[in-house]
Amino acid sequence: MTTTTRNLTGRHVAMIFVSAFTVIISVNLFLAYSAISTFPGLEVRNSYVASQKFDVDRAAQTALGWSVLAEARGGEVHLSITDAERQPVEVAALEATLGRATHVRDDQTPAFVFDGTRYVAPAALAPGNWNLRMVALADDGTEFRQRVILHVPKGSP
Repeated sequence: MTTTTRNLTGRHVAMIFVSAFTVIISVNLFLAYSAISTFPGLEVRNSYVASQKFDVDRAAQTALGWSVLAEARGGEVHLSITDAERQPVEVAALEATLGRATHVRDDQTPAFVFDGTRYVAPAALAPGNWNLRMVALADDGTEFRQRVILHVPKGSP
């Protein structure tokens, strides 16, 4: 049995070094491209203008005393809006976008209907975390904006 040994030369070390960094840089570039191409990153068009009325809007929204809870059950999304006395609130208008936090390809606009105690809309949701970005209009014209986190467990219908 003959044993041959190969010497590790400077050329081999340089090739290993260049190959490793090529892989690292390629993966980083791919991940950066994926992050930028799937997340719009835009909340408001002009943050300075939005900040000018933020405190006034927040105070008006807080004065309503509303609480919001969302849950997914049986192929539906249930959205409960209650007042300070924990009574159901029927709003003048409701707009909502249901989607993932990381991309917009699964975004949907649920058609909520008030059933007397809460809002219900059909929605096919895969397991995981979802965001329900809602804008409700109170009878007095006050806008109520909130992002509600909705967790859909694995194995739910």
